[in-house]
Amino acid sequence: MFKLLKTENRARRGEFTTVHGTIQTPVFMNVGTCAAIKGGVSTKDLEEIKCQVELSNTYHLHVRPGDDVIYKMGGIHKFFNWSKPVLTDSGGFQVFSLSSLRKITEEGVEFASHVDGKRIFMGPEESMQIQSNIASTIAMAFDECIENPSPREYVQASVERTTRWLVRCKNEMARLNSLDRTINKHQMLFGINQGGTYEDIRIAHMKEIAKLDLDGYAIGGLAVGEEAEDMYRIIDAVEPHMPVNKPRYLMGVGTPVNILEAVHRGVDFFDCVMPSRNARHGYIFTWDGTLNLNNEKYTTDTKPLSEVCSCPACRNHSRGYLRHLIRSGEVLGMRLCVLHNLYFYNELMEKIREAIEKDEFEAFYQKYRVILDQRI
Repeated sequence: MFKLLKTENRARRGEFTTVHGTIQTPVFMNVGTCAAIKGGVSTKDLEEIKCQVELSNTYHLHVRPGDDVIYKMGGIHKFFNWSKPVLTDSGGFQVFSLSSLRKITEEGVEFASHVDGKRIFMGPEESMQIQSNIASTIAMAFDECIENPSPREYVQASVERTTRWLVRCKNEMARLNSLDRTINKHQMLFGINQGGTYEDIRIAHMKEIAKLDLDGYAIGGLAVGEEAEDMYRIIDAVEPHMPVNKPRYLMGVGTPVNILEAVHRGVDFFDCVMPSRNARHGYIFTWDGTLNLNNEKYTTDTKPLSEVCSCPACRNHSRGYLRHLIRSGEVLGMRLCVLHNLYFYNELMEKIREAIEKDEFEAFYQKYRVILDQRI
C-alpha cells in the first residue's frame, strides 16, 4: 500500500495507495472537521486547489448530523461529493479538549456533548463503529491525548491503556470490514504513538505498536502547548523506530516551518486547522513569509496576495479588496483567503515532493525554513 519512491537523508517521497486513490507523499490533509472546510469552501473547490486528502472528525460527525445519517446517505464520499481519500480522526483529541466533562475508564470515555450536554460514551469499539459508518478511507485508532507536561506516572499508565485500546481497535475494524453491511470494506487503520515529552516512553510505545503491523502510524499528543523544539526532539527520538514501509503522520501540525522541519525528520502526513483559521482572520501565508491583511498599509494595495500564486483569490482580487472584505466581516473575504492559504499549503507539499525527487530538498529546506518563518 505504501511505496517509498525516493529519500534524501531522512526526507521521504512516497505513494500511498488506497481504495479511493493514490496519495502522493509528503501530503497535507485539508481539515474539514464537520465534513466542510470552514470559510465556505466546497469539495469542488478542494479539487481546484490541489487537495489530495480531506480530514473530518469522528466526534463532531457523531454529534451532528450523526454517523447513522451519513451511513444512510451512502458514506461520507457521497454525503459531501468527494471521490478522493478521507481520513477521520478518532475523537480522542476532542475528548482531551473536553477534560472538564469526561471520565476515563478501561472501557473508554464518558463525556458530555459540547452541543447539548448529552452524555456520550466512546471507547475503541464505538470509535471504530462510527468511523465504519462514516466509511472514511483511513480511520484513526482511539487514544488518549495527554496534556503536556503531565506526570510521568500518569503518562505511562495512559500509554499502556492506549496500547490495549489499539488492539481492540484493530480487532473491531477487522470484524466491521468483514460485514456485508459495511460500506467501505477496505477501510485502513492508523495507530497513534503517545508518551508526552518523555522520549523513553515514546520509543517503547512505538516499538510495541509497530508489532501490530497497521496500515500507518501517527505521532500524536504534540502541538498541544509544548515548545517547537520539544516537538522536534520527540520526532527525532521516535522516527528511527517507525516502520520504514508504512506512512508516518504527525497529527495537528502545523506552520509551514513545522512541516519543513518534520519532513526533514522523515514524516509523510500532516494536518492542521491553522491555514484556514488564520485565513479567516486575514493572516496570509506566502512564499515571502506571512502577511497580515489587517495592516493599514494594504488598504489601497493593488497587488494580489502573492504575485507567484495561481489560486482563485490571487488570480482575481487585490490585497486592498480582500482587506476590505475581511475588515467588513464579509464571508467572501474569508472564503477567498482560505482558498489561498490551503492552495499555498498544497503547493508547498508539491514543491517539497519535487525537491526530494531532484535531491534538492536540503537546499529547499535551508532556504525556506528562514523565509517562511518571517512576517512581511
